[in-house]
Amino acid sequence: MTATANTAGDRSGRGGPGRGERPFLYVVVCAAGVAAGVSKLVTAAQERDWEVGVIATPVAMGGFFDTAAVEAQTGRPIRSAWRRPGDARPFPPPDAVVVAPATFNTVNKWAAGLADTLAVGTLCEACGLGVPIAVLPCVADALAAHPAYRASLERLRGMGVKFGDPYTGEAEGEDGGRAEFLWERALDLLESDDEGEALTR
Repeated sequence: MTATANTAGDRSGRGGPGRGERPFLYVVVCAAGVAAGVSKLVTAAQERDWEVGVIATPVAMGGFFDTAAVEAQTGRPIRSAWRRPGDARPFPPPDAVVVAPATFNTVNKWAAGLADTLAVGTLCEACGLGVPIAVLPCVADALAAHPAYRASLERLRGMGVKFGDPYTGEAEGEDGGRAEFLWERALDLLESDDEGEALTR
């Protein structure tokens, strides 16, 4: 199966921003502990007038977030597997994509073009279609120091992908608390260009 046949598909022939429809945002969720808070991103996006569809890696579907609650919130099924030939597309083509949290594994596979899951295939295709993409990485310092990861970030940035600040998910401070994961930062990245002007809407 090809990514084109199963992910975003042809963006032509669809109404979009300026055609009486709300812009559609794909949220790609990877398997990290902070994924439990992805509903915060969905809420923030909806408050900014986005329609939202969630795509999760297969591992993330295994208890990393409340899938039933997120489906109720978006009004759409969460996608994690390729659709079968003849199945209707459950989501329209994306106007933008957010990857949050983005893990070491997903970032490296995406940069290498290894589309072995629907999530990574969607990201590979979105780049090829010129869809704006914002990423909030959640990668431990030891993994972030790996040369493959550094090369992946450089390659993806060269493809126009925008990255938020690094987040390790590790305990900080004397009380052992963790820093807040800044979900809305991904939306800020999408909605502004380098001069702070509207990018997607």
